[in-house]
Amino acid sequence: MKYILNILILASLLLASCQQAEEIPTDLKGKKTYLKTKQTELRDLQKEIAKLETEIEAIDPDAKKEKPRTLVTTQNVERTNFNRFIELQAAIEAEDMVAASSETGGRITSLKVKEGQYVKRGQLIATTDLEQVNKSIAEIEKTLELAVDVFNRQKRLWDQNIGSEIQFLQAKNSKERLEKSLETVQYQLTKGNVYAPKSGVIEMVIAKAGEMAGPGSPIVQILNTSKVKVAANVPEKFLRNVKQGEMMSIEIPALDIKTQGRVTMLGRTINPANRTFKVEVNLSNPKGLLKPNLLANMLLNDFSAKDVITVPLELVQQEVSGKDYVFVKKDGADGAMAEKFYVTTGESYDGNIIIEEGLKGGEELIVTGARGMANNTLIKVQK
Repeated sequence: MKYILNILILASLLLASCQQAEEIPTDLKGKKTYLKTKQTELRDLQKEIAKLETEIEAIDPDAKKEKPRTLVTTQNVERTNFNRFIELQAAIEAEDMVAASSETGGRITSLKVKEGQYVKRGQLIATTDLEQVNKSIAEIEKTLELAVDVFNRQKRLWDQNIGSEIQFLQAKNSKERLEKSLETVQYQLTKGNVYAPKSGVIEMVIAKAGEMAGPGSPIVQILNTSKVKVAANVPEKFLRNVKQGEMMSIEIPALDIKTQGRVTMLGRTINPANRTFKVEVNLSNPKGLLKPNLLANMLLNDFSAKDVITVPLELVQQEVSGKDYVFVKKDGADGAMAEKFYVTTGESYDGNIIIEEGLKGGEELIVTGARGMANNTLIKVQK
C-alpha cells in the first residue's frame, strides 16, 4: 500500500505543478474545454491506480485492502406464543355495602361510631329512645288488667253454668289478644339498640345523635373493603372473548399495581345505549389500598396465536412499492453481509408483529444498523 500512497502523492504534486504552470482560461468556452481535459486526466490516473492495486495484491495478498463494514447487532429469530390485549377502562367497586338501621325507629340518643372507624359484626352502633314503646306497654298492661279480671269473672260464672258461652269466649279472646300484643311491644324494647350487621368501615354517618330515625331508615353505611371487584363495560363485539371463570389481567395505574383475577360475573343483557355488557372481576384487598371508584384497566385478550414468529415492529421496513422486508445476517464470499428478506406480516401488539411468511425461525436478524441499509452490505456484528 506504500506504493499506492507514493503514487497518489506524486500525482497530487504533478497536478499542483501543472496548475501552477498552466494558465486557466477566463472565458466560458475555454473553462469547459479545460474542465474536460482535467476530467480525462483524472480518469486515466484512477485507471492507473486501480491497475497498480491489482498488481500489488497479486504479488502481496496481505496488502489486500479491507472493505468497509457496517457495525450492527443481531438477535436470533424464535418461535413463541403471541397474545394481544385490548385495554378497557374499569373502576373499583365495593363488594359489600350495607346499612345499619333501627327496626322500630325513634330519636337517636347516642351514636357510638364515627366515619372511618372499623367495626365488627354485632358491635353496638347507636341507641334509640323507646319512650313511645314504654307508653304503649303501660297502656296495654292497664287494658290487660281489666281483660284478665273480666275473664276470671266469666270463667267462674261459666263453671257454675251461668251466662252464655259466647260471653266466656269473648272474654278469653280479649285477654289472650292483649297478652300477645304485650309480648310484641315488649319485643320491640330489644330493638332499641342498633348493631353492625357486618364487619367493615363506617363509610358514612347518615343520622346523628338527637335526630329522628324512622323504622328501617339507615343510620350509618358500613363498607367492607376486604374484597372488592373491578367492573368494566365491554363492547358487544368482544362477547366471545370473555368467559366466566377465566383469568383477567388488571392494572391500577394510580397505585402502579398489576394483578390478575377471575371473571365472576358476565352481564346477561346488552346496554342499548352504548352496546356494552358488564364484566366483573373479584379482587382481594387485605390492606385496603383499593378504594371504591378508583380507576383501573382491564386487559382483554382478543387474539392469541401459538408457535409463531414475532419480531420487533421497528425492524420491519417497507419499500416504495409497499413490500415489507427485514435484514438477516448471511455469510458471503467477503464475510458477513446483510441480506434483504421479504416478509408477510400479521397481527401486532406491544411493539411486536407476527411474521406469517418469509422467516422460518433460527435466522440471525439484524437489529441495530438495519435502518437505511442496502442489500448485500458488508457488516460486522458487535458482540
